[in-house]
Amino acid sequence: MNALINLHLNLWQSFRRLPLWVQLWMAAILLPANLASLLLLHYPSAQWIALSALIVVGSNMLLMYVYGGFSRLLAVPHLLIWGPLQVMLLMYLAQSGEPLTTGEVLYVSLVLVVNGISLVFDLIDAWRWMQGERQLF
Repeated sequence: MNALINLHLNLWQSFRRLPLWVQLWMAAILLPANLASLLLLHYPSAQWIALSALIVVGSNMLLMYVYGGFSRLLAVPHLLIWGPLQVMLLMYLAQSGEPLTTGEVLYVSLVLVVNGISLVFDLIDAWRWMQGERQLF
């Protein structure tokens, strides 16, 4: 039990060593924008976003537990999951079928912007990780 508590404490401390703007970005914008999908499952797009968010969060939690903290490697699941999601969401918005509700269009647009910004950071972090910057924060 103490080992599990220590691991969680290490993860929290690793998170807190990230630059403050990254902590705020993750906690106040990135996670809420994606996890809001769990409250909007009546939208087909939110179902895709929810599934993607859960896969990314699960993958990143696994990586954090294995490596003992936050590292640039956490960008890779974002690229692998959210990259294709961005394409799917853009195609969904451009569909020629039944019109989408304003709420769904606004939510998908929010996720496209937030995840798009995140993917720029993720490309940089993944590149830096591949170049050897593998230390934990």
